[in-house]
Amino acid sequence: MKPILVFRHVAHESLGMLEGIFRDAGLVYNYVDLFDGAPRRFDPGQLAGLVVLGGPMNVDQTKRYPFLAPEIRWIEQAIEQELPLLGICLGSQLLAKALGARVYPHRVKEIGWYEIETTEAAQDDRLFAGSPRRQCVFQWHGDTFDLPAGSVPLASGDDCTNQAFRYGRSAYGLQFHLEVTAELIDDWFAEPGGRCEVAALDYIDPDEIRRRAQRELPRMHAESKRLFGAFAAFCQQRATGA
Repeated sequence: MKPILVFRHVAHESLGMLEGIFRDAGLVYNYVDLFDGAPRRFDPGQLAGLVVLGGPMNVDQTKRYPFLAPEIRWIEQAIEQELPLLGICLGSQLLAKALGARVYPHRVKEIGWYEIETTEAAQDDRLFAGSPRRQCVFQWHGDTFDLPAGSVPLASGDDCTNQAFRYGRSAYGLQFHLEVTAELIDDWFAEPGGRCEVAALDYIDPDEIRRRAQRELPRMHAESKRLFGAFAAFCQQRATGA
């Protein structure tokens, strides 16, 4: 069976909830740890899907993170071949960049629990149909992006407007983290870079974010299973040629 490829930018990021969803769907996934070196070859025709995870870097830091330039080219190739593609946080920003949109620092960092609202177009979307019109999701980002030309907006936020979009039939960008678990949240706050980032922000309270997780995660995970389950079904079609 064709695998799903997962681009990982830092060791402490993972698929989270997506791991179990892919396994339950009978899908194979392989991590590509770009921080250990970019692969020499990328062939979308041999894949069932592509997931581009988050990370602390921004899309233009190509000198510090040289894997970013080829990664954007690979995303372009995946779009051209209509490979099921899911970009999460930095992944959504890289997708926007690959489509020619501007990616830039937002006026405030969103870390913790925030409300988003789905659009009218989301009601008929392959992944977002059935999503609540308003829901609380986990965020950890400092950058945002303009909507790429020709894309379909799927979700917006009260402060950071562009939260999800689709390009063509198969490429999705999600600024927020539906995949996180309680363990991932703890890991991100404990990781030295995340700890330093949060310490510099007097409006972020990690303890309160962890407390809210006990209430918010069960509701968000119900949406994770539904939306990511739809993405897994999309990848199954690609894997089997159905």
